[in-house]
Amino acid sequence: MDRPTALARAAEQLDSGAFLTDLARRVALPTESADPAREPVLREYLTAEMVPWVERLGFTARVVENPVSPRHPFLVARRVEDPALPTVLTYGHGDVQPAHPEQWRAGLDPWRIVVEGDRWYGRGVADNKGQHSVNLTALEQVLAVRGGRLGYNVTLLLDMGEEFGSPGLDEVCALLRDELAADLLIGSDGPRVAAGRPTVFLGSRGSVNLTLSVRARGEAHHSGNWGGVLSNPATVLANALATLVDGHGRLLVDALRPAGVPASVREALADVPVDQGPDSPVIDPSWGEPGLTPSERLFGWNTLEVLAMTAGDPDAPVNAIPPSARAHCQLRFVVGTDAASVADVVRDHLAAAGFGAVEVTQDHAMAATRLDPDDPWVPWTLASMQRTTGARPALLPNLGGSLPNHAFAHVLGLPTVWVPHSYPGCAQHAPDEHLPVGLVRESLQVMAGLWWDLAELAPAWPPSHP
Repeated sequence: MDRPTALARAAEQLDSGAFLTDLARRVALPTESADPAREPVLREYLTAEMVPWVERLGFTARVVENPVSPRHPFLVARRVEDPALPTVLTYGHGDVQPAHPEQWRAGLDPWRIVVEGDRWYGRGVADNKGQHSVNLTALEQVLAVRGGRLGYNVTLLLDMGEEFGSPGLDEVCALLRDELAADLLIGSDGPRVAAGRPTVFLGSRGSVNLTLSVRARGEAHHSGNWGGVLSNPATVLANALATLVDGHGRLLVDALRPAGVPASVREALADVPVDQGPDSPVIDPSWGEPGLTPSERLFGWNTLEVLAMTAGDPDAPVNAIPPSARAHCQLRFVVGTDAASVADVVRDHLAAAGFGAVEVTQDHAMAATRLDPDDPWVPWTLASMQRTTGARPALLPNLGGSLPNHAFAHVLGLPTVWVPHSYPGCAQHAPDEHLPVGLVRESLQVMAGLWWDLAELAPAWPPSHP
């Protein structure tokens, strides 16, 4: 009974094809949470696929109804060796983004894993069916080597609405606070900093989606007959946006800017370059906040992006002043920004700048979170991963994107450690989503090492400072 055996068994699940068989079965279920017609499939993923699988590992599992969005249920599964022992909570999501199969290249099918060289293609292989499958498969092998005893308890929470904004997750965590009580969260979602570098992140940037709209009148009017005497909503909106973010991507509203990049964050990011692998876009070095490195701009700063905008019919323009214009924007922000105040800040800023005609509505918000990099769980996790891989892992104080870590960090009050099993070029949310086989193999071993080392540490887990 030793650690190398557990790691070897985890890798063998990939080499034998057993892991691919399990993942292919899960990918075949079209769990698109944005489509109301998929509700039966979302439930099938839990009841027919995941409940029997985790019960084999000694979990007691049940489907929990969502108090906010009934078509997006949860799975709560608990493996309790002794209530007095420490507990780790692990999280994943079984839903996926809409697949749009017509956009995938020839020979690929989002609901069937296609193996091409060293890549697996299919919707959910990276986000997130592959990731929670890695964690559970690694746990299974550690349990086998340790004779079915870990010396700690494990709780699994699977979310079937994460790609729909995780409605009800905060509420379920609050309602089941005792059932979900734990000493640590280890979750897996999002990408590594690069395919070949194991990564730990401690939270995520928050996000607020805003719609900015201008409606001047009910109909369009001829630009020759009325140009110069009727306001143009598109022009008004373009100039309003220019007061929020400049032509080089710099955020101009002081109330939406961070106070600075903390020293601990800057230190952690010093050896974390922005991924420039063959599947990643080339970064624009002069874009964003001056004086910061690309990594600090991506992971340690706030950014406002215009996601889409329209006025009139761009595909069939006519010689008319459009009656309205609309822009969908998103603020990504780090800890210290109040998500609840963002819409009011933007609204007040635009009014003071003379753009009171711009209507601001908030569509979605997710809080920013970050575990202190000095928390004792951080060096412990990094040491375990380095012991497994022989390489120094990357430490991100927070992910550049957003995920619902608020439920764990703030509602449950847990230290949150995320170990992702994908990479920036995996095309998650897009056509041709894929994972490199070598990354999967290494991830299975990384997770087997973490599960094993938790057992060696138990029951004397360190106190934390979430």
